[in-house]
Amino acid sequence: MSTKTDTPREPDSGAGAAGDLGTAGSQLSTAPQEDVTFPSLGPIGWARWFWRQLTSMRVALLLLFLLSIGAIPGSLIPQTSIDPVKVDQFKADHSTLGGIYDKLGMFHVYSSVWFSAIYLLLFISLIGCIVPRSWQFVGQLRGRPPAAPRRLTRLPAYTTWRTDAAPEEVLGAARRLMKKRRFRTHRTGTAVAAEKGYLREAGNLIFHVALIVMLVAFAVGSLWKSEGGKLVTEGDGFANSLTQFDDFKSGAFFDTDTMEPFGFTLNKFEATYERSGPQKGTPRTFRAHVTYYTGADGKEHRKAVEVNTPLDIAGSKVFLLSHGYAPEVTVKDGRGKVVYKGAVPFLPQDPKNLTSTGVVKVPGAQTKDGKRNQLGFQGFFVPTFGGKGSGSMFSQFPALDYPVLTLTAYHGDLGVDSGLPQNVYQLQKKYLKQYKVKGAPLAKMMLPGETMKLPDGDGSIQFTGIKNWASFKITHQPGNGLALTGAVAALLGLAGSLFIQRRRVWIRAEAGPDGVTVVEMAGLGRSESPRLPEELGDLAGALEPDAPLVPDAVAGPESDPQPEPAPGAASGSEDPAEPTDSDGPAEPSEGARA
Repeated sequence: MSTKTDTPREPDSGAGAAGDLGTAGSQLSTAPQEDVTFPSLGPIGWARWFWRQLTSMRVALLLLFLLSIGAIPGSLIPQTSIDPVKVDQFKADHSTLGGIYDKLGMFHVYSSVWFSAIYLLLFISLIGCIVPRSWQFVGQLRGRPPAAPRRLTRLPAYTTWRTDAAPEEVLGAARRLMKKRRFRTHRTGTAVAAEKGYLREAGNLIFHVALIVMLVAFAVGSLWKSEGGKLVTEGDGFANSLTQFDDFKSGAFFDTDTMEPFGFTLNKFEATYERSGPQKGTPRTFRAHVTYYTGADGKEHRKAVEVNTPLDIAGSKVFLLSHGYAPEVTVKDGRGKVVYKGAVPFLPQDPKNLTSTGVVKVPGAQTKDGKRNQLGFQGFFVPTFGGKGSGSMFSQFPALDYPVLTLTAYHGDLGVDSGLPQNVYQLQKKYLKQYKVKGAPLAKMMLPGETMKLPDGDGSIQFTGIKNWASFKITHQPGNGLALTGAVAALLGLAGSLFIQRRRVWIRAEAGPDGVTVVEMAGLGRSESPRLPEELGDLAGALEPDAPLVPDAVAGPESDPQPEPAPGAASGSEDPAEPTDSDGPAEPSEGARA
């Protein structure tokens, strides 16, 4: 048996080779053939040219690259939809740059005109690129492998040998062998044509369809999403209603009337911290124990929500974000009546050791003679106070080792009756006066159980205890399952298009002038691959029992000497055939001279 691989071509044999291969070397790819002619002038011609450019694969890749580049500012520049306060602060700190960014839509990148234009053009380009390729691929699946080329010796992988088996027996065995190896086969004259590797093109199409699915999923998730935050103190709860959110934002098509009824109650927050070493203060346990329900009369269930294990409920996810402390206070006015009692969340200013600030607003207080006297308290809370002489009101550790609450008292008008919204964590002092004792502002550091009395008998405030609070983010993000499906399909399709090789194999068996059957086998792949000659050699070895080689003694005296086989090619004898580049018709015995 003799073989050859990667037969060198003469400089002037390109046209002849194309004519020899004919349809055998065509349609190995579903990529549409490009028309190099320019369209005629006029609106229709230019529209056709623009459409061809838009639906080309290189333009689709360019748009995908631009989309990824365009998403970078959305990660680096504050976005209005995420944190409008940071956007306002950025504009205040960078007046010139902020104005430029505002005109370019950098503060709302994902809803800007230019980002939407890239997104839509990519969507159209992918559809226009995939549809014709899909039809062409379907046509190839319905078709048959093309007939064998006139000269198999011109193909990249080639082998030949002589056998005493009849041509029909060889072709029948070859067809059975190729079907067993899952090749599509077709008998044409004295040759069997076989083809394999259609999953390569299927994977290519699946990859691009998956990109469209992911784009649709991202669009659905952006237009119908909702997201809000809620701070919940131990013992309190949350219901999925617009008025229950501390902050809320949604997509353009989200309907608040369709919000699923569910809720949860924070039973207990559990947190432990590293006590020593370089990681002192690092959370070791960070867990919120909640009781949740779905529906108006849903059954209650218990679950522990952690940072990486959100609560999945009614199509929404509840994420645990942060934790802090809420000092419990009891406020009495000048009449001795309890006008406020409860836990007040203080917001951490030091995320490591949880030094926190907060305010207590008491709009219903009165003086001892019944006059209106709204009270306000601004304070600091530290879970672990450094003690007197530390020189600062800062926490030394995030756990409740030595909790201290410091309050400064005000009275007057809190401004809550003006009808304007207020930040519940800030105290507006415009119409307030600070209490003073002997000319000094009234302020007191208190341990749990201690009380601060107000001057002139205006009342008191008692530090009664401490509760934990936890902040949650409640998100409804439709399209996540669709996006995951598209991502998995894209990976599978990409793997198929990269690792599966589409190739064709032809086996020709004809009787030579001396009556001995000449078997020729050749292969052609879509791209150059060292595995093709190896596979061809394996097929030739599997076919050899049904088409055994003729002993060298059978060869006639007129046989020509043959060159050594090419490295890596399939071989079955020491006398490989020498390919010919003759322009004349190929003789059946031309590749089997011994």
